[in-house]
Formats: sequence, structure tokens, C-alpha cells
Amino acid sequence: MTQAPSNRRVRKAVFPVAGLGTRFLPATKASPKEMLPVVDKPLIQYAVEEAVSAGMTEMIFITGRSKRAIEDHFDKAYELEAELAAKNKQDLLDAVRSVTPAGVNCIYIRQPEALGLGHAVLCARRVVGEEPFAVILADDLMDAGPSGRSVMAQMVDVHERHLSSVVAVQDVPRNETSKYGIVASSPWGQRTERIQEIVEKPPVDQAPSTLAVVGRYLLSPHIFDILANQSPGAGGEIQLTDAIARLLQDEPVLAYRFEGTRYDCGSKQGYLQATVTLARRHPAEGPAFEAWLQTQFGQAAG
Repeated sequence: MTQAPSNRRVRKAVFPVAGLGTRFLPATKASPKEMLPVVDKPLIQYAVEEAVSAGMTEMIFITGRSKRAIEDHFDKAYELEAELAAKNKQDLLDAVRSVTPAGVNCIYIRQPEALGLGHAVLCARRVVGEEPFAVILADDLMDAGPSGRSVMAQMVDVHERHLSSVVAVQDVPRNETSKYGIVASSPWGQRTERIQEIVEKPPVDQAPSTLAVVGRYLLSPHIFDILANQSPGAGGEIQLTDAIARLLQDEPVLAYRFEGTRYDCGSKQGYLQATVTLARRHPAEGPAFEAWLQTQFGQAAG
């Protein structure tokens, strides 16, 4: 048995961004899918902002070829800032400078081959070290619930309370279980269950439940030891789900039913839903957009 995760503060977030984004071709032929905008910010910025809201300061991007736009987005844009300052466009200048908050460090690691999510996470081992860390998939845009606390901030609360690895889960239709990692669990605490079993993309008739893992993880560094010796699983890839299944043998892993709404922006439907939802709420554009929706679609927009 290994020791449970330490109570060290979670400072580091890993963003696997090396995927090809084939479901959004041709839009993603030359631009990373993580740079697809939802209103006026790309998906990856929403993900980073969620990590920052949870107190994380080290952003570790696992990149691949054609992902340079992500690095450029979080880099300082001297020429653009100088031009905005010269034209006294302070609001736009503030927006550009806020992309990377003060005190946040961005680190980029190239994944040489697309060998699966587990392999992408393993690429971060040297930078993460022996600390608990987050894994955030930008495809899943998480909209905070009534409390206003981001999903990752909620998960950090759970981690600090129980000193355990935590994965975000939600119920999905039975006929969709083959698309997710599915868990079997037992009650543990408020919104929280202890995982007894986790299976990657099981056939619908073999899924242990309809409780699916979605794109937020808070993991013990012990997962790296497991991933380093992990055999390929579903799709011939090194699956993070398989490593978590082995982690269960050594320490508790909790499933957290988060407060908020997940938009699967890896799908066109989820992306469109997120865009409309956030556009209606946008402080500057929302009222006019809502009025247009009502004019065009009436109650169907409500």
C-alpha cells in the first residue's frame, strides 16, 4: 500500500492539448480546437481561468504539432499592447493583459506521439513532481452553479477535506456509456462517492452504472508510477482511466457530482449550446443578443 496524497496545496494543472480536433474539421485544420472561441474567449482560456479560480499557478500544457497558437495566446503581445495603448483603447488593453493573470506561469511540453490521455499526463511528470495536481480537458467547458464556485475549486475543497484523488462525474444516458469512463461507487459524503470500479468505454450492456467521468481530475502523484508501466487499453492508447483503476488498489479515489453545467465542446451540439448560453449572459453583448433571440425565435429562445 502506498501513502494517500499529501495535504500539500494543489498548485499545478495539466492541460492535454495535443489532440487533432477531427470533429470540428475543417475549422481545426490549421487552428487548435482549444482555440475555438466561445463568444470572445477561446476554450483553453476558460479552462485556465477555472484553474486560477481554484488557486493554481502553474499551467502545464501538453502540446503537439500545430499548437503554437496556444503558446502565442498566453504569451505577451508587445506590438498589440503598444498599439492599443497608443490608441487609448484601455478596455481592450486590459482584456489582452488579463489573458495570463499575474503570478501564473505557463509551461509547454511536446507530446511526441498521440498515445492517449494517460501518456499525455505522464509527459508532465518531471514538472509536476511529487505533488497532487489537476488534469483539465478544455473540451469540457464547465459553467459554475448557483454558488459561483468553479468545478475545479469545488474539487480542491473535496481534496483538502478528504486528502484523496477526485474525479468529476455526472450521470449520462445508458446508451451513451460507451463514450466515457464509467464508475461503480458507494456513498461517501455530500455529492461525493468512493469509486469501487472504473472502466473505460464499456459496452452499453456491460457498464457498471451510468455515472460517467468528465474532463476534470485531481490526482495523486502516485498515478505517474502507474502510468509509466501502463499497457495500452481501449483504442490501443494508454488510458488514464485504466491507471485510475489501478490507483484504487492503493488509495481512495472519490467521484464528485459537481455543482454546475458541463458543455461538451468537443461536439458541435455542446459547443453551440455553450456559445448561446454564455452569449446571453455576456455583460456587454447579452442584452442585445437576448432581444434578438426573442425577436427571431420568441419563447423558443427561453
